[in-house]
Amino acid sequence: MGDKLIRQNVIDELDFDPSIDAAHIGVAVEKGIVTLTGHVANYAERVTAEKAAQKVRGVRGVVEKITVRFAGETPPRDEDLAQRAVQMLDWSATVPKDAVQVKVQTGWVTLSGKVDWQYQKEEAYRSIKRLAGVTGIINNIEVAPKASAPDVRAKILAALKRNAELEADAIKVTVKDAKVVLEGRVNAWHERRLAETAAWSAPGVRAVEDHLTLG
Repeated sequence: MGDKLIRQNVIDELDFDPSIDAAHIGVAVEKGIVTLTGHVANYAERVTAEKAAQKVRGVRGVVEKITVRFAGETPPRDEDLAQRAVQMLDWSATVPKDAVQVKVQTGWVTLSGKVDWQYQKEEAYRSIKRLAGVTGIINNIEVAPKASAPDVRAKILAALKRNAELEADAIKVTVKDAKVVLEGRVNAWHERRLAETAAWSAPGVRAVEDHLTLG
């Protein structure tokens, strides 16, 4: 698939999503690598635009350079944004209370602390993502390992085999020191995301290295 067609498909995908104001987003494609530029109204829209581009067939990578611009509004003070972020975490039924700390600097929210499961780390991120005034999120929350490497590998392989969209036999899984390495071949970009999700679903996984190729 040529870059010109990929670019048009990405533009169409952005236009298709009603939560994205695609008029202010620029799209460039070179050798299957999509670069998104321009500005959006909030951080959640920025993330949605990146995910929309990743879904398009033929996309091999996405470089996201979109900025958050608050049209006609004064962004909240960092102190107020930090208080809102802490409240959202406290209200979450998934994130353990007092397990996550928040730091805010010029609208960028940094999350730190330690949780037992990857889904708790992801839920902390989702709790903050839609807050008004957030321009970016750095998720430094650690996941404490609780399972042995063979157990983790077995759970990941089982998850891959359960997914009908993946050719599990084409994916090699290696686990060492709570880090998962994925190698092999998938047919589309979104299949890489499915494989990564399967890897993160195992308890105790702290890092995932995706060396999967498209073919």
